[in-house]
Amino acid sequence: MAKNIPAIMIIFGGSGDLAHRKLYPSLFNLYRQNLIHDNFAVIGTARRPWSHEYFREQVSDAIHEFFDEVDENDVKNFCTHFYYQSHDVTSVEHYVTLKELAQELDDRYSAQGNRLFYMAMAPKFFGTIATHINDQKLVGSGFNRIVVEKPFGRDLATAEELNRQITASFDEEDIFRIDHYLGKEMVQNIMPLRFSNPLIKSIWNSDHIKNIQITLAERLGVEARGGYYETSGALRDMVQNHIFQIITLLAMDEPKDISSSSVHQAKKELLDSLVIPSEEDLKKHFVRAQYAGSDTTFAYRNEPNVAEDSKTETFVAGEVKFQKGPLKDVPIYFRTGKEFREKMSRIDIVLKHSSNPYGFAHSNNITIEIDPKSRIYITLNGKKISEPGIRREDLVYGLTDQELAQLPDGYEKLLRDVILNDSTNFTHWSELKRFWEYIDTIEDYWTKENAEIEELPQYAPYRMGPKEANHIFESPTERWIYE
Repeated sequence: MAKNIPAIMIIFGGSGDLAHRKLYPSLFNLYRQNLIHDNFAVIGTARRPWSHEYFREQVSDAIHEFFDEVDENDVKNFCTHFYYQSHDVTSVEHYVTLKELAQELDDRYSAQGNRLFYMAMAPKFFGTIATHINDQKLVGSGFNRIVVEKPFGRDLATAEELNRQITASFDEEDIFRIDHYLGKEMVQNIMPLRFSNPLIKSIWNSDHIKNIQITLAERLGVEARGGYYETSGALRDMVQNHIFQIITLLAMDEPKDISSSSVHQAKKELLDSLVIPSEEDLKKHFVRAQYAGSDTTFAYRNEPNVAEDSKTETFVAGEVKFQKGPLKDVPIYFRTGKEFREKMSRIDIVLKHSSNPYGFAHSNNITIEIDPKSRIYITLNGKKISEPGIRREDLVYGLTDQELAQLPDGYEKLLRDVILNDSTNFTHWSELKRFWEYIDTIEDYWTKENAEIEELPQYAPYRMGPKEANHIFESPTERWIYE
């Protein structure tokens, strides 16, 4: 790995929760690994009138909250690289001051004109920031890369406008649309699982796979995020990014190599064949709902900052299909929602039954558990010990507790990739555009449907979503593997 890469990093939203919980601990680990060290500095910007010293105290606190044990000299030296500028993202004068500070630090730390920009603010400011980076020429004379948090737009039109604003300053290969799910260990294991195991590689096709099921279940409700969630809903919040990223890794053709360009080319070719659902598809294979209340929880429509007559979904289930690729015409089902029985992120690959001399046998399923345990297991059939018949067993590949403890945070992995200029685990515009075309079709249908219904179906909290989600399958004999 390269060492001591020079750069000035500007974090818009440097006083925020994301920076405190994720970015500063991740950068500290990269500092300890010498990926960044002597020739870097970080400028945190936000509205709060902090001093450099107070900002460094906040960075130090973030490190101590994240790590059980640290070398205090490392923390102290690391924090000296942090600087703060109170900043109104709508004020041109503030960008002039920011440019001057960035150049001053570039000279002090010999950063070679390299700039990293991180948008860790509310999405409504992304376009404004990108525009002022361009018109005030904040980019340096070396490399210039920008990291953009989700959501990247609210629909295709707003995403296209934001993309236009950002590409005025940055080339596509320098735009890192970050999705923390692509930093998760078992999501990054999908490609090695598929392409380096002949046993699995030989059956990863429509001849052997009956369907694939993706479940991203959250235990909590929206809580204090009602205001944001009202503008998003489960479809935009989870399907447009996390779920589609997982789907493309599962369904794309094998790339010619594992370079970023080859992986993204394979994804693009797959997404060119994405089936946009018809109105009939939406009626048969898609369900949306809201969580109801209980003795101990609010119903969604009783949460703070949520409209009493809200028709925003907290649960969505649906189907994705492609016209090309190894999984051509194979249904890929997804569901995600709040207030599930437990927090769980998993993928179930359901294999087709084959005839056998024993008569009944369980289907062989491959399960990738992303959270909370990070493991892969294959369901096999074997002989019962004390009586005739077939029993079911799991062949498990997983991480030990010690390995889990050493696992880098997803943000650390992705920040490392940004610094090393590896965009494999980020979203290219051609992919994002197709995601939005799919999502917009569903949202347009739901908008029309909203005029005809009084409320969405309700589901009891701490269950597995609405019963209607059990009927989205193409065959009446299919069911959710994870129940």
